[in-house]
Amino acid sequence: MSSIFYVLSDSVGETAELLAKAALSQFSDQNMKIQRIPYVDDEATMVDAFNLAKENNGMIAFTLVKPEFRQKMKDLSNQFQVRAIDLLGPLLEELEDHLQKKPTLQPGLVHKLDEDYYKRVEAIEFAVKYDDGRDAKGILKADLVLIGVSRTSKTPLSQFLAHKRLKVANVPIVPEVDPPEELFQVPAEKCIGLRISSEKLNHIRTERLKALGLDGSANYARKERIQEEIDYFNKVVEEIGCDTIDVSNKAVEETANVILRKIKK
Repeated sequence: MSSIFYVLSDSVGETAELLAKAALSQFSDQNMKIQRIPYVDDEATMVDAFNLAKENNGMIAFTLVKPEFRQKMKDLSNQFQVRAIDLLGPLLEELEDHLQKKPTLQPGLVHKLDEDYYKRVEAIEFAVKYDDGRDAKGILKADLVLIGVSRTSKTPLSQFLAHKRLKVANVPIVPEVDPPEELFQVPAEKCIGLRISSEKLNHIRTERLKALGLDGSANYARKERIQEEIDYFNKVVEEIGCDTIDVSNKAVEETANVILRKIKK
């Protein structure tokens, strides 16, 4: 004889359904079907579920975080003489006792955490795709645009902020290349210039060239060339009208925190 296993949840009900499937898989030759009833937030829906279970020789499992809802399910189980298993309540009670903390009792937090994870992954992929001015289209799609001369930590900063779920594009500023038009189309508050002293940049670039086995006196690290780039950067920043942050003596994390505080304001 077939019957239906009703799974009720105050969220989407995936947890309850997965547990029901896992349990049913241990019984061969059974033809019990699973029917999910999500977003249960009132007594009428619970009563309807028990009526259905009664009519279809079924049983119920539920994941409801509110204690009053769980108690109501137990009362209805006795009233309708239908089996109803609380999949979440006993675990919440044991955790509360062990942690000596009250649960938030907010439905759907698992899926909010999942959503948070996917937003972070999406932001990281965005940062990679629109790194170093590869595609100017990203400037208009970004939550934040970083601009600066070479070796001002634009890429690691973009990645760090991506882990905070911010979609960041970064654009190198080079005297010989006109900045993309899109850079002047985004609101100035969405753009941040990364400023650095010529002395610090000279040191960074010289060490970088040496690490690559190249001559540390190459044009890339010459003080005259660096000053030319900084002057051009200042001109672009003034035209955009965006804020700047001096990264000369800041770690990536410090700069990121300054940016996050600016965004909050």
